[in-house]
Amino acid sequence: MGETLQTQTSRTEGIRGAKDGRGGLGHVLAGVVVAVGFVLFLGAFAWGAFVYRPYTVPTDSMTPTVQPGDRVLAQRIDGGEVRRGDVVVFTDHLWSDTPMVKRVVAVGGDTVKCCGTGGRLTVNGKELDEPYLEHTELAPEAAAAGPVPASDTPFEVKVPEGNLFLLGDRRAASLDSRAHLQEAGQGTVPRSAVQARVDALAWPSMKMLERPGTYASLPGGTSRPGPLRLQLTAVAAGAALVLLGAAYGPLVRVLGRGRRREPARDR
Repeated sequence: MGETLQTQTSRTEGIRGAKDGRGGLGHVLAGVVVAVGFVLFLGAFAWGAFVYRPYTVPTDSMTPTVQPGDRVLAQRIDGGEVRRGDVVVFTDHLWSDTPMVKRVVAVGGDTVKCCGTGGRLTVNGKELDEPYLEHTELAPEAAAAGPVPASDTPFEVKVPEGNLFLLGDRRAASLDSRAHLQEAGQGTVPRSAVQARVDALAWPSMKMLERPGTYASLPGGTSRPGPLRLQLTAVAAGAALVLLGAAYGPLVRVLGRGRRREPARDR
């Protein structure tokens, strides 16, 4: 008799557990959701660590795009993937033994010149609108004299094949290709010197670096954004699935207790 009662009680609890999700299909699905969330989260995180590398920019030569002390995320790429307008991390021992960050304004075969009409940089005769340059307030007498040129150093360079011409966004304070004009290659850097392309600012500000539209009409266009947005979306989705799956069991138990209390109040 006791055994029969115990068996019936166990069956009742089992049925109730299946109904409230503690041991039935709901529990299995919640476990699957958590597992998928972990795979998505960890997989995207590992993918990002493999594709991207963090750098700290110590100087102000790339302001206002990158401020001194900013932490950036740069996609590991081959130098052959670089396009005009890219902000790249490179090491050229003729310049420095430490990695540097500059913007690519011309590639092999281009003729880059400063300055054209209105003081603008030209590539193959096309004037560039460079909205990323640092803009400073001018004194009234300076403003009356005309726009600030894109470079205070006039130059005209035919970039050798396989090389890049690099400038900082803060032209007045950047040691870039202009400072090496007297060297072989007239200050250009081989593509093989490039280690990565900056895709985003990570700290203290967080934002993606947009590809400048001014280079889109030139042969080769601009580079495509890296997979960072997709990776961040996958990390966020994975975290949401883990939280959702983990919360399912406790939520169902709370709702189940509420249902069992309702008949007692009716009596």
